[in-house]
Amino acid sequence: MKIGILSRDKTLYSTKSLHEACVRRGHEVRVIDYLKCHMEITSRRPTIFLGDEELHFDAIIPRIGASHTFFGCAVVRQFEMMGVYSVNESVAISRSRDKLRCLQLLARQGIGLPVTGFAHDPRATEHLIRLVGGAPLVIKLVEGTQGMGVVLAETRQAAESVIEAFRGLNANILAQEFVKEANGADLRCLVVGKKVVASMLRQGKEGDFRSNLHRGGTAKKIISTKEERIAAVRAAQIVGLNVAGVDILRSNHGPLVLEVNSSPGLEGIETATGKDVAGLIVECIEKHAPEGDTRTRGKG
Repeated sequence: MKIGILSRDKTLYSTKSLHEACVRRGHEVRVIDYLKCHMEITSRRPTIFLGDEELHFDAIIPRIGASHTFFGCAVVRQFEMMGVYSVNESVAISRSRDKLRCLQLLARQGIGLPVTGFAHDPRATEHLIRLVGGAPLVIKLVEGTQGMGVVLAETRQAAESVIEAFRGLNANILAQEFVKEANGADLRCLVVGKKVVASMLRQGKEGDFRSNLHRGGTAKKIISTKEERIAAVRAAQIVGLNVAGVDILRSNHGPLVLEVNSSPGLEGIETATGKDVAGLIVECIEKHAPEGDTRTRGKG
């Protein structure tokens, strides 16, 4: 099978791990910088180019950076129009990158979530803070990633100041309850297909409530509960992702889904668990690509 990995940097751990897994399993594989692609959009023969070369793959693995979601999803969508199987489809990637849309989809299906508020009118700030249980509370940029744009406001005055500052930048923000019993830790469940294939507990560094490994957090292998695995798989399926990193808080009233990530990093979870997650992703492609098992091709 001819597989394309859409990644801006072939030296990244996740990209290298996926590349090596494809080679081990006997596939022809190539890393493509999707920002260097251009497209010919036509109803009869949609094509995609890298320079003067016309690209042809049987399947693609999108590793789309958050800052390039719009163009990256356009490239993925073009491949879908050409009949190429994408392990994560363009519509699902777009859903996952919009935190508000993602939470609304999950809430509609009854997935456990932290209490979350969203507003535009500055006069609603005080009510927004009350909605999520008051201070302390978490304030998030809708477009934030890897723990950036996430602030813990420990007092009502601090929350009002942070919200005012973000609004001054014309940023869309969410206010979210602070789950104290999580103790600055969350669970990352790596979903491939319809199964959680690996789980790790991420702990924020001392003094930081964010558990992201990019922000100095640590990780260790953990056995997730059946309830947590069910929540993670359902969340990935609702968003439409075949491969997802689902972040879960352990609360006094059960697992709460924080976020669904369409391009989860592999280094932390492969190191912590010893699992060949990249190999399992390629195995998923082998299972579904020959049938062209796509849900959104031609549906926007």
